[in-house]
Amino acid sequence: MSATITAQQVNDLRNRTGAGLMDCKNALLESNGDPDAAAEILRKKGAATRDKKAGRAASEGIVQAYIHTGGKVGVLVEINCESDFVAKNEQFQVFAKQLAMHIAAASPRYVKREEIPAEVVEKEKEIAAAQVTGKPPAAVEKIVQGKLEKFYSEVCLLDQPFVMDSNKKINDLITESITRTGENIVINRFTRYQIGA
Repeated sequence: MSATITAQQVNDLRNRTGAGLMDCKNALLESNGDPDAAAEILRKKGAATRDKKAGRAASEGIVQAYIHTGGKVGVLVEINCESDFVAKNEQFQVFAKQLAMHIAAASPRYVKREEIPAEVVEKEKEIAAAQVTGKPPAAVEKIVQGKLEKFYSEVCLLDQPFVMDSNKKINDLITESITRTGENIVINRFTRYQIGA
């Protein structure tokens, strides 16, 4: 017997995930009214949608500026989408501002893992391996990989936990935006300025 889904449940899930009304309703039906399970269903669907749209050209977008209170930290971030319509959308612009604020607070050095120079990754592996002595090689490899993942979550924007909601990574926010807008969204580049740094 399927659960009865109320408009309030659908609305709450929509506010939480940013997904469309029908997607929220279907996810709640599929999860028998469990909002957490429904949110997970939407995240998986969003990831699939993101993969489908990844090859599409994102040549529109905005450059968002943010100056932190006191003027000691400033950020410029370029976020691309497929159409001018989405670039001018209020939700997209709020997303861009939140992203710029996150960059100011979290100080990432790269957008994604692929941008990290190979020698930097190798150096991190060496440091991690040097910290682990007297363990079997398989254990050392696992520990080094774990430390490398932690390094990525510190220096790569897409891997960082979102400062306004640590349960989500920046990558999750992009997936939610892609689901909401129906367009490919790409963080192209950013620059973070800090007085004295």
